[in-house]
Amino acid sequence: MTGRAAEIDSPGKLATLLEEHDYLADEGLATAAFLALRMGRPLFLEGEAGVGKTELAKTLSAILSAPLIRLQCYEGLDAAQALYDWDFARQLLHLKAAEAAGVTDVRALEGEIYDRRFLIARPLLRALETRPCVLLVDEIDRADDEFEAFLLEVLSDFTISVPELGTIRAETPPVVVVTSNRTREVHEALKRRCLYHWIEHPGFEREVAILLRRLPACTEELAAEVADAAGRLRGADLVKPPGVAETLDWTEALLTLGASRLSPDLAAVTLGALLKYREDQETVRRNGLLGAALPGSAGGGRV
Repeated sequence: MTGRAAEIDSPGKLATLLEEHDYLADEGLATAAFLALRMGRPLFLEGEAGVGKTELAKTLSAILSAPLIRLQCYEGLDAAQALYDWDFARQLLHLKAAEAAGVTDVRALEGEIYDRRFLIARPLLRALETRPCVLLVDEIDRADDEFEAFLLEVLSDFTISVPELGTIRAETPPVVVVTSNRTREVHEALKRRCLYHWIEHPGFEREVAILLRRLPACTEELAAEVADAAGRLRGADLVKPPGVAETLDWTEALLTLGASRLSPDLAAVTLGALLKYREDQETVRRNGLLGAALPGSAGGGRV
């Protein structure tokens, strides 16, 4: 561990730095992230969408003053799209220019067109060549099994072989954060390579603190009412329970409308900021879940 990461000597120190950058981590997450930095191991984060997995990588990037390199995973992603590719258009232009200049040495031309300047570095190669950096492999569960096996190989020794150029090795391995929304199970081999942490939805008090920290215009009353409503809806049978990202969106929407407290009418017209599936909105309205989660209703409210 080198550079700014070496100055972080305890989970508490990292938690303080995260808080200074408006990320409120609990003890378990701060400890997992600290150990990943100290041990030089990738950090594998699982949890529902919107609980702060990606945001942690962004905040670590800011703390370490290291660029964030993000590899967004999706079905069909292959090694070439994640690793590198040759710039065929530039190679062709180079060959045409050489031909126009009368160059006839075929062997020399072959060596030139496979020069490093014609190599397009995709996220994984950029991460190996950028010192220091934070590599975010986002939503690995969306990628195919074949890509997952390839990623495991790269993370094992942080080297990449380019047949035309040789082996490229990271002088300083990147800080790696791998995230999964658990739409499928990730293979044990990849998890064994990483330190693992499951991020839960925040509790009431921490969610209130997050809202107040990220949205300074928010009143304590509104933050408490939003956090309580969101917490109750997470216990309902929804396709996508609201995460912190959604409660932040919802609160910002309410603030934009000039709200200082949460009312049933305001909650109803801003529901699209909190619940992003029509089925969930219909479930909430049909079962009266929104009213039950608001202060002043039977069983609702914690303030």
